[in-house]
Amino acid sequence: MRAIIQRVNYASVKADGKEISSIAKGFLVFAGWEEMDTTEDLEWISGKIARLRIFNDENDLMNLSIQESSGDILLVSQFTLFASTKKGNRPSFIRSAKPDIAIPLYEKFILCLEKDVGKPIKKGIFGADMKISLENDGPVTIQIDSKNKE
Repeated sequence: MRAIIQRVNYASVKADGKEISSIAKGFLVFAGWEEMDTTEDLEWISGKIARLRIFNDENDLMNLSIQESSGDILLVSQFTLFASTKKGNRPSFIRSAKPDIAIPLYEKFILCLEKDVGKPIKKGIFGADMKISLENDGPVTIQIDSKNKE
């Protein structure tokens, strides 16, 4: 599993010209899955996101988690996180989990995040053509990969 976490002042997602979800301060999380991902991968990344200390404290140091900053999370599924550009110029998405595997992982991941952050998660629509608007704060953008735990 891979996730891109962006610290935002606001973010929103639209599908078919209608706003689906939005948040003020918090994380915009793009998440993608591959077929070999397990519940352990979901739980590990969810815990990392919940505990990630990238919000500023009273001394202007990145020292606060999403819970400590009272931020929200907007989760957007993104199969392109597993794009391979090794050959040619058109990316291959063969490593991305197909919907029959990815949808249950996505749904479990939502539950993991809600448990770990202690509040409901806003989300896009799995598989939809979405338009994302955001203001990245910092900018702060973090990549997490459950198979490459750095």
